[in-house]
Amino acid sequence: MLKKILVFALGLLVALPIVGAIAGIKILQIRTLMAMGEQSEPPAFVSLGEVREEEWENRIAAVGSVAAFQGVIVSAEAEGTVREILFEPGSTVTAGQPLVRLDTEVELAQLASAEAAADLAVTTLERTRELFASSTISKADLDAAEATVKQTRAQVENLRAVIAKKTVTAPFGGRLGIRQINVGQFLTKGAAVVSLQALDPVYVEFSLPQQRLGAIAEGMVVRVKSDAYPEAHFEGKLTAVNPEVDAVTRSVRMQATLANTDGKLRPGMFVTVDVVQPEADHVLAIPETAVVYAPYGSTVFVAAEGKPGADGKKPLVAELRNVRLGARRGDFVTVVSGLKAGERIVTNGGLKLRQGSVIMESTLGVTEPRLAPELPNT
Repeated sequence: MLKKILVFALGLLVALPIVGAIAGIKILQIRTLMAMGEQSEPPAFVSLGEVREEEWENRIAAVGSVAAFQGVIVSAEAEGTVREILFEPGSTVTAGQPLVRLDTEVELAQLASAEAAADLAVTTLERTRELFASSTISKADLDAAEATVKQTRAQVENLRAVIAKKTVTAPFGGRLGIRQINVGQFLTKGAAVVSLQALDPVYVEFSLPQQRLGAIAEGMVVRVKSDAYPEAHFEGKLTAVNPEVDAVTRSVRMQATLANTDGKLRPGMFVTVDVVQPEADHVLAIPETAVVYAPYGSTVFVAAEGKPGADGKKPLVAELRNVRLGARRGDFVTVVSGLKAGERIVTNGGLKLRQGSVIMESTLGVTEPRLAPELPNT
C-alpha cells in the first residue's frame, strides 16, 4: 500500500511541471491574441477636399437643333437643258450670283422676232398719228395702232423675262451644298439645283415645358454646345418665344440667334442648350467622387479628429454623414443638407472606409475636379 502511494506521488511530481508548462503556454497565447485584438487597424490612404461655397449660374437645360438663318433648295424657274454650271459645290456665293445657265436659243430667236414686230408697231403708230391729224383715218384706227404697240412691247418683255429665268441665280448670300444637276441634263420647272444655306448667323430651336415659361424672357443669354466640337462654346440671345403652348406636349418652342462666323454650326445639328438666368444660385459644392451611393441614400465621409493615441496626437477618422444632393455640374454636385461650408471630406477612397476608420491624406494620382471638364476626342 505504501509502495502505491509513493508511485502516485512520484508520478504527480513528474506531471505537475508538464501541466504547468502547458498552461503557461496557453495563457501566453491568449494574452498575445488579446493584445493583437486591441491593436488598431492600419490607416487608409484617401484624398481630401473641402465643401466649397460657390455662386453657380442658374441655367435651364434643353436640347435643340440648328436651323439656317435662311435656307432653300435653289430650283429652276423655267425648263431647259443645262448649258453651263457656274459654281463649285461647297463654295460661298453672294446674292444674285449666277449659278446655272440653261439653253436660250429658241427664246433669243423669238425675242428678235418680237423686237422687230415692236419696232414695226412703233413706226405704224407714228404714221397713223399723222393720218389722224389730217383727218384721213378715224380715232378707232389710232387706238388700234397704240394697242398694237403695247402688245408687241409686252411680248418683248415677256421673252426677256423667260430668258432671264434661264439663268439660275443665288437668291441670297450663303454656302452651297452638293450640286444635283449635270451639264446637258434637261431640267423641268421647279427641278432642284443645289442647297443654299445662310450660316451666319444661325438659329437654334428648342422647347421647354410650360412650367418654365415664367422664368423665360427674350434677350436672355443662351449657351450652346455640340458633341461635334466638345471644346467649343457658342453663345447667343433668346430672340423668339412661340405665343402658343403645344396642346400635346405642353411645351413651348423657342428660338435663339447665334453668331456663326466660322461656320461650325450647321443646319440640322443636334445641340445642348442652356438658358442662363439673370440671378445666380448660392450653393455648397463637392466633387461627385466624394459621394457614396447606396439604396438607402447617399453618404459622405467627413474627416474628423479622433481620440488621442499613445503619442498624444489626434488621428483623422472617417465620420459617415447622410446627405441630400441637388444639381450636378461637371465633376461637382451640390449638397442641400448634411454638410457645412469648409468641412473637410474624403473625395476619393470612400468605398473602402467605414464609420471610425483611421485615414491619412494622400495626393498620389489625384485629378482636380472641374466644373466644365474637357471631353476626350473620340
